[in-house]
Amino acid sequence: MVTGTEKDEVVKRLRRIEGQVRGLSEMVESGRYCIDVLTQIAAVHEALRGVSRRVMENHLATCVREADTGGDEAERSAKYRELIDTIYKFVR
Repeated sequence: MVTGTEKDEVVKRLRRIEGQVRGLSEMVESGRYCIDVLTQIAAVHEALRGVSRRVMENHLATCVREADTGGDEAERSAKYRELIDTIYKFVR
């Protein structure tokens, strides 16, 4: 779970991305040039990837580490499987 300062920074970044997406809607509604829209979509995509990396790093440093050092074998196996599934989602 993302907490504290990290949480505040992630939420702040997501709100900026939300503004970018609203801007994209306005661009499409006003008939902006396709390449301009695609450029902004790529920027949003990259921004979301940055947030994903940050949340993943936090997950590894907290949840996974905690399960690895303090959990039982079933919990470690469950976290490992969850982590592998998540990584596969990101490498598609």
